[in-house]
Amino acid sequence: MISNKINNRLTNSSMIRAMFEEGAKLKKLYGADKVYDFSLGNPDPEPPAEVKAALRELATSEELGMHLYMNNAGFPEVRETIANKINRETGLQLSFNNVVMTVGAGGALNVVLKTLLDPDEEVIIFAPYFVEYSSYIDNHGGKTVIVNTDAKTFLPDPELLRTKITPATKAILINTPNNPTGVVYGEDILKAIAKVLEEKSKEYGHTIYIISDEPYRKLAYDVEVPNILTIYRNAIMIDCFSKSLSLPGERMGYIATNPEADDIETLMNGLIYCNRVLGYVNAPALFQKIIAKSIDASVDINIYKERRDLLYNGLTSFGYECVKPDGAFYLFPKALIADDVEFKNRALKYNLLIVPGSGFGGPGHFRLAYCVSLETIKNSLPAFEALAKEFK
Repeated sequence: MISNKINNRLTNSSMIRAMFEEGAKLKKLYGADKVYDFSLGNPDPEPPAEVKAALRELATSEELGMHLYMNNAGFPEVRETIANKINRETGLQLSFNNVVMTVGAGGALNVVLKTLLDPDEEVIIFAPYFVEYSSYIDNHGGKTVIVNTDAKTFLPDPELLRTKITPATKAILINTPNNPTGVVYGEDILKAIAKVLEEKSKEYGHTIYIISDEPYRKLAYDVEVPNILTIYRNAIMIDCFSKSLSLPGERMGYIATNPEADDIETLMNGLIYCNRVLGYVNAPALFQKIIAKSIDASVDINIYKERRDLLYNGLTSFGYECVKPDGAFYLFPKALIADDVEFKNRALKYNLLIVPGSGFGGPGHFRLAYCVSLETIKNSLPAFEALAKEFK
């Protein structure tokens, strides 16, 4: 029998995958074109041409030792490439020593949390949040403290945050652009959060970190995503290439730090050590080199913007309430009844696969991942309209 802890966590953690698997069953019954699966954030655009060209080049390369172990932090030249890109964008002065290559953003989060946390130290997250955050924190003996965002905007309130910080607070974990809401935290809010943390760090006599999870950084529409490293000295930025380059299955990410952070050498040594002892050892060698060759490439975000607009405009015309997202590829509308799990079940009658918001700490809502084809979105609209009519 598996552990009680894991058994208890399976229900919420498996909700997204359960809907994805339900979709596979429905597609066999009714045909893929009659099932509208918005459950999984699995980007469908192909990787940019630069990525494919780099893969072809490296796959036939005669370079010796390309697939061997390297420093646990990753190839120095790849880390230097990423540091230089951040420097160009921010005016900071990172070196390769401020970058650790990781097995995706999920791997990076676990590396950071293991590095920072002692047992029972607290990590604050803002609801709604990515469903795995509390599990990641628990992996390393930490305690999750949930702070609600504004019900209308999904933006955090820095003064509410202030009331939740205790002497046990080690970090806050933010996610912008946000999964599941698509909301982008602006510079003013991030500066206000940083000010609160600076004051509380001084009051309690220890560093309180910002961990910024940014896998959707390059998927932002008509807004700028501020770089947290320029706003808060003791910030740790996590990024990956799963969404920006449509490479989720290749598990490529990185951790970046401000060179002026407190005790930066010890922090970096801790991150590198934890990358090894968590069993990742190092990020995939081949794709590190591919990333270095295609560092300025990105999927066309207009693909997602067109889908967002089609789905958002359709839903709101049917009477659904929804914050229009500024980034990522999710909508987080209000369910038409208070019970979002029951609403999910009612949606299944129309072959609509949606994920209840309660799994993200946002009860009464549901998440739609619009990283699906335009055809799927267009075909789904009559089903969403029929579902809405049930509740009028």
